[in-house]
Amino acid sequence: MKKVKIGVVCLARKTYDFEAAAEIYAETQKRLKARDDVDWVFVDGLVIEVDEAQKAAAYLAGQELDGVAIISGTFHLGHLAPTIKKALKCPVLLWAFNELPYNGGKIRLNSVCGLNLNASVLYKSGIDDYSCHVGDDIDEVWLNVIKMKAAVSHAHVGLAGYRADGFFNLSVEDTYLFNRTGVLVDHYELSELMNEYKMAETGFTVDEVKSIYDCSDINDAQLDKVSVLSRSMENFINKNKLDALAIRCWPEFANTFGVAPCAAMSLLQGKGYTLGCEGDIEGTLSLLACNAIAKDPAFLADLSQVNFEENYALLWHCGVAAYPLWDGKSLRSLDTYFAGGRGVTAGFVMKTGTVTVMRIDTARGKTRLFIGKGEAVPMERELSGTYAKVIFDQPISQLIDTVTETGVAHHISMIYGDYTKEMKLFARLMGFEVIE
Repeated sequence: MKKVKIGVVCLARKTYDFEAAAEIYAETQKRLKARDDVDWVFVDGLVIEVDEAQKAAAYLAGQELDGVAIISGTFHLGHLAPTIKKALKCPVLLWAFNELPYNGGKIRLNSVCGLNLNASVLYKSGIDDYSCHVGDDIDEVWLNVIKMKAAVSHAHVGLAGYRADGFFNLSVEDTYLFNRTGVLVDHYELSELMNEYKMAETGFTVDEVKSIYDCSDINDAQLDKVSVLSRSMENFINKNKLDALAIRCWPEFANTFGVAPCAAMSLLQGKGYTLGCEGDIEGTLSLLACNAIAKDPAFLADLSQVNFEENYALLWHCGVAAYPLWDGKSLRSLDTYFAGGRGVTAGFVMKTGTVTVMRIDTARGKTRLFIGKGEAVPMERELSGTYAKVIFDQPISQLIDTVTETGVAHHISMIYGDYTKEMKLFARLMGFEVIE
C-alpha cells in the first residue's frame, strides 16, 4: 500500500523557551524519519513570524500532503496556524509538546495553550478536520486515520458485474459516492474477470491451494478452476491497477465459470488484496479502510445469527475470509455446499481476539459509519463457510436494534484489534455520521 505523505511544522514565540522547543523539534524529526510507514515533509526550523508561516504554507501546499501536523513548540501568534491551514485542504493534527520543568518560576513552553488557541480559531472558523494531541510522540490514532482516509480517497475501485440480485440496500449512486469519498467506481464485465488467466503469471498453483486447504471435498476439475481463477483475478486487478474490487459473485460465476469465486477471493485476500463480495461497493470500501491499518486482513461478514440468551452473534459469510484468519484448530477446507456443488468456498472457524466492526453506509442522503467492538471467542466448526463467534461490548439485542432501526446494510467489515478511536475520528474527518 502506498505510504501516506505527512507535513510537519513547528510554531513558536521568542517570549518563551523557543531554543528548547527547537531542540525538541529536532529530536522529534529524527524519531519520525526513522519510521518506514510515512513519507515526511518537514519545515526546517521554527516558524515564529507571519511571513515565515506564509512561506511554510506555500512550501507545504506544493507537496500533495495527506495530512499536516502543526506543532505548538511554544505558545505563539494566533496568525500562524490558520495561515498554514488556509493553504492546505488536508486534515490537521494540532500537536503540543509536554511541558518542561519550570525554570526560574516561568512556564517555558506553554505549548498546550498554543494548541488550545489553534483549536479555538479553527473551530470558530467552521473548520472541523482537525484533531488535537498532547505528548512527546505523534498521535498514532491520527496517523492511522490519515492512512484510512488516504486509502479510500485515493483508491481506484472496480465493480465486476453488479450488486447481487435483490440486494437493493447495497446499491450506490456513483456521483454521490464520489462527492462523499473521492472514489469513482469503474465498472467491468464479469467475463473480463474470468478470462484474464490466459496471460496470467500470478495467482496460486494447484499445489499451493492444496497446501493451504483440505481439498478432499472437491474434485480435481474444481481445484484446477480455483487455481485458474486466482490467477485470472490477480492478473485482472494488477492489469487495471485496482486498489479494491467488488464482485457480483453469484449466480453467474457458478453457472458460467463452473465455480463460485469465494475460494479464490479467500486466497487473494490472504495475499493482501481487497475484495468485496456480492457487488457491495461500500462494504468493499470499508474493507479497504480497515486494511490500511489492521495487521490482519479484514473480513466482510453477515451479522448472521444471534443468541440473546448467551449474548453473542455469529459473523459469517459463505467462505471468503482470508485464509490467515484461520483459528489454527478447525479444519480449513474448500467445500461445495451450495450452488449445486459448484460453490467451492473456503471453510474454517476464525481466530479469537478483540475485534472491531464497521461499515461505511449511505441512506436517506447521508453517509454514516457503523462502529462496534467485541471479542471473538473459541467455537467448534459446526457449519460451512468462514465465521467467528463474537460477544460484543453492548448487549446483542441492543446492537441488533441499532442496525435495524438505522437501516445499516447486512454486510459489516471486521478486523482484529480495538480501533474504535480510529473509527470515530475517521468518521469525523470524512464528514460521516456515527452509528454505534
